[in-house]
Amino acid sequence: MSKSSRKPNVVDVHIAKRVREARARSGLSQTEAGAKLGVSFQQLQKYENGSNRISVGSLFMLSRLYGVPVTWFFQGADAVLDVAEAA
Repeated sequence: MSKSSRKPNVVDVHIAKRVREARARSGLSQTEAGAKLGVSFQQLQKYENGSNRISVGSLFMLSRLYGVPVTWFFQGADAVLDVAEAA
């Protein structure tokens, strides 16, 4: 796997924004949410800014914590990908 393939792509970045939005809606701080997930606030921050990809298992746990279906994180991803592919 080349180094560039490990970089977050446009869909990863979109999901990161949705993770941040879901946390903000929940009223939890990064520290509080991280503690509930068993990760540091720094790790959650990396998920939210898209610098670290989030695993499917972690995304599932976030959906439960924030009270949204897993599919919520993907809403709008098709449009983001279409724009990126057209560029």
